[in-house]
Amino acid sequence: MIDTHSHIYDEAFDADREETLRRACDAGVEMLLLPAIDSHSLPQQERLAATHADMCRQMAGLHPTSVDAHFEEELALVQQRLFDPARHYVAVGEIGLDLYRDSSWLEEQREVLRRQMQWARELHLPVALHVRKAYNELFALLRQLNYGRYAGVMHCFGGSVQEALRAVEMGFYIGVGGVVTFKNATLAKVAAAVPLERVVLETDAPYLAPVPYRGQRNEPAYLVEVARTIAALRGITTDEVDEVTTDNARRLFAL
Repeated sequence: MIDTHSHIYDEAFDADREETLRRACDAGVEMLLLPAIDSHSLPQQERLAATHADMCRQMAGLHPTSVDAHFEEELALVQQRLFDPARHYVAVGEIGLDLYRDSSWLEEQREVLRRQMQWARELHLPVALHVRKAYNELFALLRQLNYGRYAGVMHCFGGSVQEALRAVEMGFYIGVGGVVTFKNATLAKVAAAVPLERVVLETDAPYLAPVPYRGQRNEPAYLVEVARTIAALRGITTDEVDEVTTDNARRLFAL
């Protein structure tokens, strides 16, 4: 399995990061993709990717909740990293729009997303999109960009079945994580409705641990619970979910 979205460089893992990686391997997770947040998390992310290059791959991007009065400086750093020929990134991410707690930076978030989408297009890289309480705004922006088919994943998908199918029609994959195991989760309906060939697995560790670990720190080893739940929802085997979603991740991120 491939965990397509894991913040294992986060300080939540400082005490047992090596043990966490071993548990992931033991659970059958062969690779972790590390999304970027901002310059504050960059050193930890880069250090982990360098010391565990066999297992960890990096993204570069500015997270929407990190957009503030200093976004130009942050974006300059992202651009420098992405266009450095000595560096390799599997995606531009995580980027997007987030109106969950604060909409005062919406215009700046839009501008930041537009620029990073353009860089992804220039570099022929997929995007990892973070969208929270902003699907209408996101689809409006994508219509304005008018790129046609898009390459990327709607990470930690939180929209409706209709929004998921719309995203798939535009070329996106749907990122399914621990929320799919929650009782009455809309994501369960999404995971059952979207073609499996457009689904990738993720944990978003240390956040959103699946049942039976809900409320605890999430970690890549728990990805197996996500795969099992999708298999049960679709009436197929966990092995089939593993195989198809791993192929999807390899294809999307050129792994």
